Amino acid sequence: MKIGLYFGSFNPIHHGHLIIANYILQNSDLDQVWFVVSPQNPLKPSITLLNEYHRLYLVKAAIEGDNDLKASDIEFKLPKPSYTADTLAYLSEKYPSNHFVIIMGSDSFQNLPKWKNYTSILQNYPVYVYKRSGHDQLPEFPGSVVRVWDAPLLPISATQIRKNIKDGKSIRYLVPEAVREEIERNGYYR
Repeated sequence: MKIGLYFGSFNPIHHGHLIIANYILQNSDLDQVWFVVSPQNPLKPSITLLNEYHRLYLVKAAIEGDNDLKASDIEFKLPKPSYTADTLAYLSEKYPSNHFVIIMGSDSFQNLPKWKNYTSILQNYPVYVYKRSGHDQLPEFPGSVVRVWDAPLLPISATQIRKNIKDGKSIRYLVPEAVREEIERNGYYR
């Protein structure tokens, strides 16, 4: 099986994430997309992060009933902070019959040289990059398999969603209804 790994904090997951995952799944050779919920991104501050189990639950609520999308807690079992290279090595060992592809935005792709063992990642795993506004110039990494997608992008950010919640504004239509209900029921991000 060919699986796209969509890494992120998903703090919280929103329609923009879901549209990208579904678009790449429907327009590529992938069999599934796994949302890999990162407990702690080494390149981002963790002060605004909701507990990883709550974020995982929100991802599960967002994709419930879609067998082509999966929520993954694989990084919860690995040392923190989460490094993609370590996660890929673990997944490749645990699921040797699967082929893994990394899904990332062009903004993250531009930062790839800051990642742990990024050359090894590029040598061993294809990368599917979706273009993000303002990040059109992509670095070239000879010998690596990189495909670029013009996925439909919504100008929604998890930062703006958290700000709306804090300010008492609605997040309806920014996130799936099940996610909105769970956030409101539990008072997340207030």
